[in-house]
Amino acid sequence: MTNERRVLVHPDKQALGASVAARFITKIIDVLDEQERADIAISGGSVSTLVLAAIGQSQARESVDWSKVHVWWVDERWVPAGDADRNDTGTQSDFFEHVDIPAENIHPIATSDSGLSIEDAALQYERELQDAAPEGAAAPRFDITLLGVGPDGHTASLFPEFPQLTVTDRAVLPVDDSPKPPPQRLTLTYPVINASQRVWVILSGAEKASVLGLALAGAAVDEVPVGGVQGRKRTVFFVDQDAARDVPENLIASTY
Repeated sequence: MTNERRVLVHPDKQALGASVAARFITKIIDVLDEQERADIAISGGSVSTLVLAAIGQSQARESVDWSKVHVWWVDERWVPAGDADRNDTGTQSDFFEHVDIPAENIHPIATSDSGLSIEDAALQYERELQDAAPEGAAAPRFDITLLGVGPDGHTASLFPEFPQLTVTDRAVLPVDDSPKPPPQRLTLTYPVINASQRVWVILSGAEKASVLGLALAGAAVDEVPVGGVQGRKRTVFFVDQDAARDVPENLIASTY
């Protein structure tokens, strides 16, 4: 079983969203044929509006037993509940309103108006992750982790040259000075992300092309953080034609 990185190129952004949604549904069905529950970790932003919305609108979603799916977040913005900047706010309308996932299976990160400090919120989410983890692990081994990428190469809330990139003994960390607003965030760390069975990275647009090329070429992780993610079974970059401009031909696959 290999975990080499592959790139799947789609003609445009709409085709990209539809394709990842279809693959996601098929894979979750396969996972639930083999085990009692599926754990997924998701991002907000473009991943939510592109992929999760496509899953929510797909007729095939009815084929999934959503009562056995647990949803976690790879990062969250430290703002009040219901704030438009929160990743879980957009996910509610894009995804949760269209699939029948029990409330107890949805695991949001605490809000800034929860009464917790940001550090306490990180520790609380670490405990929740550990409670759902196999023995000896810090978090569930997510069956699928969906990640987006910023033009600077950040993924989750792991930013270039930030100290969080080198932390290996924590599952969740606060971020106090994000280069993009809002400045305070919480993020999963590399060890948790890379314990995922499958990491799917979604990129669209020409502004992501150089970042993707650098990540696949082995650029330093502190310069291009998305280059540091790798699933245990599979790591796939799902991209549109514009984002694929700098990808070596030998890494482009028609299937996987």
